[in-house]
Amino acid sequence: MLQPNWKHGTQSFVNDEAAWVVTRSDILFRNPHLEVRDETVLIPGKDRPRRWTVVGRKKAVVVAPITTEGRFVLIHQARIPVRRWLWEFPAGQVDESRTPSAEQLRQTVLRELAEEAGYELTTDGDLTYLGHYFPSQGFTDEENHLFVAKPVRENQVGFQPEHAEAISQHKEFTLDELRSMIANSEIQDANTLALFARMVAAGIVR
Repeated sequence: MLQPNWKHGTQSFVNDEAAWVVTRSDILFRNPHLEVRDETVLIPGKDRPRRWTVVGRKKAVVVAPITTEGRFVLIHQARIPVRRWLWEFPAGQVDESRTPSAEQLRQTVLRELAEEAGYELTTDGDLTYLGHYFPSQGFTDEENHLFVAKPVRENQVGFQPEHAEAISQHKEFTLDELRSMIANSEIQDANTLALFARMVAAGIVR
């Protein structure tokens, strides 16, 4: 039997998606945003199959908008499952495909930046891709792609709360203010925390 190779940085069959064999997948619920599946899966390196309930989600993007002055744009959004208003970086699902191209990801970032925050890239602005992560891998296959948009400015239309889903406002924060909000647990959104950590690791913020 093949044995897993756990060495850091070594590609092995363990992380080869094709090696994870789904022997049964029954859809329990589906709507335009997600589906719930009851699945049985053969895990590489394990003898017995495992039964699991999986929530399938579209791919998504998360963007950290940074102004010319170095301020970070956050939105204040109502999150019904946790009964909280949370400060977050703009984010949204990629509607066009479950396997989006780089251009589809880029267009989704620009759309969410405009719709949720009322901002846009400046003429000399650019998007930096920082990879993806799994926000809650214990129950969902959701995969969020992380971007930095810099520099940004308010667009001509401006923020329109009636067009934003459960968003009350946007606001610009300095790096020190953002760090303080994270340290004091004022920011509790996994997307924002993950993107900030990735920016620190990449040396974009210090």
